[in-house]
Amino acid sequence: MELINHNSCFSSVLACVFLTICYVGSLYVWRSKESRDHPSTIKKRCFSVFVMMLLAPIFTQYFLSDPSDIYEKMGLRETALFKALLLPLLLTATLFLGPLTMQFFSGGWWIYLEPMFWISCWQDLVWVRNHIMAPLSEEWVFRACMMPILLQCLSPMTAVFVGPILFGIAHFHHMLEQIKGGCEVKTALIISSFQFTYTTIFGAYSSYLFVRTGHFLAPLTAHIFCNHMGFPNFTSIVSFARTQRIVIICNYVIGLCLWCYLLKPLTSPDLYGLTTLSVT
Repeated sequence: MELINHNSCFSSVLACVFLTICYVGSLYVWRSKESRDHPSTIKKRCFSVFVMMLLAPIFTQYFLSDPSDIYEKMGLRETALFKALLLPLLLTATLFLGPLTMQFFSGGWWIYLEPMFWISCWQDLVWVRNHIMAPLSEEWVFRACMMPILLQCLSPMTAVFVGPILFGIAHFHHMLEQIKGGCEVKTALIISSFQFTYTTIFGAYSSYLFVRTGHFLAPLTAHIFCNHMGFPNFTSIVSFARTQRIVIICNYVIGLCLWCYLLKPLTSPDLYGLTTLSVT
């Protein structure tokens, strides 16, 4: 008799917990006194998560009770590929209508038209880590590889909220680096708890995009965009002129309302060639 029942929720969740530990642990296999933003640390950690990206699908295939069509289950589909790239990105952008308005008023939009801006970005290892390697590896491991395991025994809505908890917990390792950098334990705990909260919420949104669209690229583009925008800086609103402040605040509200209104229509499985409605 097998010790592990691949069809049980316990073994599926345990498998995802183990994969989370392996992902975070891969960042600490290198002994170094340098900070996480040091070029050597970034290069080593990028190599580590790249190896994890290669191993994770093997792990997924082993723990799937039915590994047939595994690429489809992992979101590697050609159907409605352009829609999966564009629509979730537009949906996410509506949520950031307020911050985007702040960028517009401050002239930040024009820098995106400068070729040297993008050249300098690709030469900056911190930028490459935050905008490329982190979203790519996290979405691949926590969405493409974990979600099929969870979905085989949990309802889609349950899986959408269980998986992101592991995603949020995975970010707690930053607390150790903050303490190492001289931050007080209490302050580091508060910062990490806040980070856990918003990464878990984002993880639920990202998982929702993955399940509803059936595409790996849908949460990936949303993740890259969110990493670029960062958490909204509400306190900086006061630095704008009165009329601009009113427009910014209104766009914050409008953006949230639009996002809520468009969430289901723009992620409708029918748009992406899925025959079943995964999450209502």
